[in-house]
Amino acid sequence: MKGLAGWNWVLVALGGGIGAVARYGLGRVVAARLGSAFPWGTLLINVSGAFLIGVLLTALARRGVADDAWRLGLAVGVLGGYTTFSAFAYEAVRLLERGEAARAALYVFGSNGLGLLACLGGIAIARVLVP
Repeated sequence: MKGLAGWNWVLVALGGGIGAVARYGLGRVVAARLGSAFPWGTLLINVSGAFLIGVLLTALARRGVADDAWRLGLAVGVLGGYTTFSAFAYEAVRLLERGEAARAALYVFGSNGLGLLACLGGIAIARVLVP
């Protein structure tokens, strides 16, 4: 949308707010159910975000949606606010500081490996479901 360049900031900000609230809420639910000894919430959030961005961007491309507003609002805004690399890095360092090197390694490699697989899965699903 050529006339919406100024609105791009608004779309990213609104989407980011929605994503951040979703991340906070899901993180609290997961911590309440599984405890906080391992950062399950951030792992789930980052892996599901990788899956969702794979689905979203592939579906938009397959539908021929070239409008930056959708990509900016949903991918950069919502999913950018939803996923969190900084929390992932901090939690990995905290595990190391507590002497839990094996858990830290599991978290780092698990997050990256599962994130890549989730994104690939999202792309594959979108290619099947979106003509």
